[in-house]
Amino acid sequence: MGDFEGTGQLIRLGLRRDRVMIPAWTAILVLVVVASASAVTGVYPTAESRVTAAEAVNSSAALVAMFGRIEDPTSLGAIAMVKMTAFGAAAVAILAIVITVRHSRADEEAGRLELLRATVVASRAPVAASVTIAVIASVVIGSFAAVGLIASGLPADGSLAFGAAWAGAGLAFTGIAALAAQISRTARGTTAISIGALGLAYILRAIGDTSDRLSWLTWASPLGWVHAVRAFAGESWAVLLLPIGFAVVTTAGAFVLAARRDLGAGLIADRPGPAHASRWLRGPLGLAWHLERGTLLVWAVAFAIVGVVVGGVAGDVGSFLNTPTGQDVIRRLGGEKGIVDAYLAAELGVVGLVIAAYGVHAALRLRTEELAERAEQLLATGVSRTRWVLSHLLVAIAGTTVLACAVGLSAGASRASQSGEIADLFAILGGALVQLPAVWVIVSIVVAAYGIGPRVAGAGWVALVGFVLLSEIGALLQLPERIIEVSPFAHTPKLPGIALDPTPLVVLAAVAVVFTVAGVVGFRRRDLH
Repeated sequence: MGDFEGTGQLIRLGLRRDRVMIPAWTAILVLVVVASASAVTGVYPTAESRVTAAEAVNSSAALVAMFGRIEDPTSLGAIAMVKMTAFGAAAVAILAIVITVRHSRADEEAGRLELLRATVVASRAPVAASVTIAVIASVVIGSFAAVGLIASGLPADGSLAFGAAWAGAGLAFTGIAALAAQISRTARGTTAISIGALGLAYILRAIGDTSDRLSWLTWASPLGWVHAVRAFAGESWAVLLLPIGFAVVTTAGAFVLAARRDLGAGLIADRPGPAHASRWLRGPLGLAWHLERGTLLVWAVAFAIVGVVVGGVAGDVGSFLNTPTGQDVIRRLGGEKGIVDAYLAAELGVVGLVIAAYGVHAALRLRTEELAERAEQLLATGVSRTRWVLSHLLVAIAGTTVLACAVGLSAGASRASQSGEIADLFAILGGALVQLPAVWVIVSIVVAAYGIGPRVAGAGWVALVGFVLLSEIGALLQLPERIIEVSPFAHTPKLPGIALDPTPLVVLAAVAVVFTVAGVVGFRRRDLH
């Protein structure tokens, strides 16, 4: 039997398992870049307005660190994609990590690979299959993004370079995740290493872009290579050889390590745990918190950093939104008020959607525990089904609250340090906290779907994608209000800058309770997986 025997069958199986996730990520990322391109065309209609906006971004270290530098101030495409170059590449990288870990280390940890290896599946086939699926997903997203930008009227060369740069980010972090899967023996550890590498890459790129003395750090980062492609700014196609070569080297390393370790083992030895569990771990709530605390810490740190940037650039928003059309777009998203408050409300609305993504992830721990058959063992003790579900739900609610506080406090403190008004801190914190009832509606939809069955719980991601499109793109496309209001985020007060009306928050919380009760009742009445 060859070293790669069975790879084709694993690829077909993996693509079938990801038949919803990959198209969903592709759809949302492509729609966002197309909407961004379409919106910016009217915001900066002249070369003069584009130059002014680009200079405002390039002169702000916070904006350059967050989004990257605009290399060609006269290029509409460079300005339109300044946010999506950084964030989109990171999103593609995350998807590549998720796919690679899911089809390698996660399957190995769950015991599925042991069953497959008992058939005609060679030792290197799982690594080859997981890498191939992640590469396919990255190339598909990059290709559709390029086609979408061309259809939006942007230059073909720049659009193709932009899509190729996104795909390159996916390839680079596919290799990192494949290597990490051989180092750690758990899916959680593998994901932590891979996401940590992504965070480090973002930091290196940010330092390199904002420091002349340390500009070489940009070239030490796979995300720096994405910007170095210079889409819409005199494309540098040769740079694409860097992520391709990096992916080849790291994947080759993963193949070597996979052949030298035992099935189920990692290169990092497990640390011996305590002989006895603490009192906190003797209940389902403590266990749910223990499972989620590491992930929540990473998210909280990331949100705090995002908050500092959002609050720090608020005072300069008028400089890079220097046209009536641009200010009108922000007010559509953030409400009719002063441009700074409208900008903050719009950004906090986007943050609320990302917090909801964490909430979906945390609530889906229910599905993970059941499908891994750990829930069955726990429920065989004195723990009731209701108590178990509510334990994970409380952790999801607490986690989303922590994230809202992290971004609200950091953004508020950053803005207050500029304005000298402590009231700005509390106003922005309030703007972050009012996102929570809508977030909890999304979490409760996951619980309601889980009450039907664990495999149906993934409908929470579908609902979130739909609400993202309605909330962020519906206003720009001027869709009918009744359609946009299907999203719970359409009912969130657009703070700061207006008086708070608690009525929609109470209604959203009541809706979340209804969905939660339905989910708990459904779970109590059905069989486990």
